[in-house]
Amino acid sequence: MIQRRTLLQSGAAVAFGAPALVGLAQQSVTLKFHTFMAPQSNVWLNMHKAWMDKVTKDSDGRIKFEAYPAMQLGGTPVQLFDQARDGVVDIVWTLPGNTPGRFPRIEVFELPFMMNNAEATSKAFWEYTQTAAKDEFKDVQVLALQVHGPGMFHMRNKQVKTAADLVGSKVRGPTRQITKMLSYLGASPVGMPLPQIPDALSKGVIDGCVIPWEVVPSVKVHELTKFHSEFDPAGGALYTTTFVMAMNKAKYASLPPDLKAIIDKNSGLETSAWLGKVQQTGDIAGRESAVKQGNSIYTIPAAEAQEFKRKARLVEVEWMQDMDKRGFNGKQLLETAKGLIEKHGKVAAAPAAPAKTAAPAKKG
Repeated sequence: MIQRRTLLQSGAAVAFGAPALVGLAQQSVTLKFHTFMAPQSNVWLNMHKAWMDKVTKDSDGRIKFEAYPAMQLGGTPVQLFDQARDGVVDIVWTLPGNTPGRFPRIEVFELPFMMNNAEATSKAFWEYTQTAAKDEFKDVQVLALQVHGPGMFHMRNKQVKTAADLVGSKVRGPTRQITKMLSYLGASPVGMPLPQIPDALSKGVIDGCVIPWEVVPSVKVHELTKFHSEFDPAGGALYTTTFVMAMNKAKYASLPPDLKAIIDKNSGLETSAWLGKVQQTGDIAGRESAVKQGNSIYTIPAAEAQEFKRKARLVEVEWMQDMDKRGFNGKQLLETAKGLIEKHGKVAAAPAAPAKTAAPAKKG
């Protein structure tokens, strides 16, 4: 009799507990996504929104997003990483280089003439961080790591054909390694976040900037400058910038296992590669905006690129010395990054024509 009563009580407990378990299994969540990119930009429309839509679809609508471009939740681009770390927002997309020297080992990807194309270099960036610099992002849950397409010069009143053409010009750079490069090339570097470029150009605070083609329309650089100088791919890419998509650790840990798996599916190596590829594909439309504006576009030949490389080489040397002082092997880190870029570059090529891109399906 006692055994039967115990079984009945157990059965009742299971029965009464069942709705709670079902509720737990069907738990939904809304995540706040915050970034500095403009709502009309390629990055926001074709990368961020596409990624969020994919996650929502994969979760059958149980992961939703409140999406905030253009710093709509307040703060500055420099504060984005800490907003994710501190739980002010749930997910951010930002430049680690906004906080100079905070993530020193990953700056290797921002050294002059390092990248080949954004898809391959983004894969290399992810793999490098997982193996050689994982603790740089220990305060957040890293979802993706990527770079943009080749950076280049955009000037108000001067065509840059040689490094000497930069002498005396105030040129905006996005991160400390790139502003160092501009200095060694003869320019007067001015560090500032992307959203400040239009105002700085229109007021003459800067004479030009370095950004990839892709971002030109969103900050109206094709309207505010007249001269653009890109590099022949045979001569290499002047530079690229690193980006991180990061999630608050506590928010990630609070997700039920099945929703956590959805986030994991849309994170990692392949998602990083996809983001890089979509961003560089946007270079095509960005360049076309300057063509339609009637601006002058000059392609710096591979032979002339050697002078840029020679002058910019000091940035690489100083970075290795800095790593050595911090207790890391700078030369080894540089060789690791270059080896990974070459490895992934053998199976990825820069986009050749406009294409509609879909979010990745593979797990990273």
